[in-house]
Amino acid sequence: MTEHVFWITSRAAGITALLASSLAVALGLLMSTRLRTRLGDLRVWHESLSLATMVALAVHAFSLLGDSYINFSLADVTIPFVSGYHRLWLSLGIIGGWAFVILGLSYYFRGRIGPQRWRKLHRFTALAWVLGIGHALMMGTDAGTAWFLLAGALVVIPAGALLVRRYTPTTPVHA
Repeated sequence: MTEHVFWITSRAAGITALLASSLAVALGLLMSTRLRTRLGDLRVWHESLSLATMVALAVHAFSLLGDSYINFSLADVTIPFVSGYHRLWLSLGIIGGWAFVILGLSYYFRGRIGPQRWRKLHRFTALAWVLGIGHALMMGTDAGTAWFLLAGALVVIPAGALLVRRYTPTTPVHA
């Protein structure tokens, strides 16, 4: 079992990161709508899920360093386009992961960044999330399994719908 523990840990952490990030994105998008007043303060949940995502991303990447089958180096799991293993999808995952962490931690520096600038910057979190989804679907060990697709769909589709709603221009209705 010890030879597979790193791979299994990485799989579990990757799935956790996908689910937690999807929920965090959905809550963040809900907070930017009129629904926020009916749902109460979602900031604590949004922040907790974001931090959980960051921890899961770190476990996902760094546990692979112990996997003797794939034999990744620190550079392979932290620097885009270094590894030759599924280069595009691994690199998109690394870029998305770093972007999610940097943009998530930017919350704690919004006073220095300025609220308006921070809000504009924070919108790129959705792009980091989309990169993570692409990484999971194209490279994940469980990507083709029914349970993974169902679990992912349960959180990705609602968050995706909120994202589309957020960035779809509304046209005024004329009487």
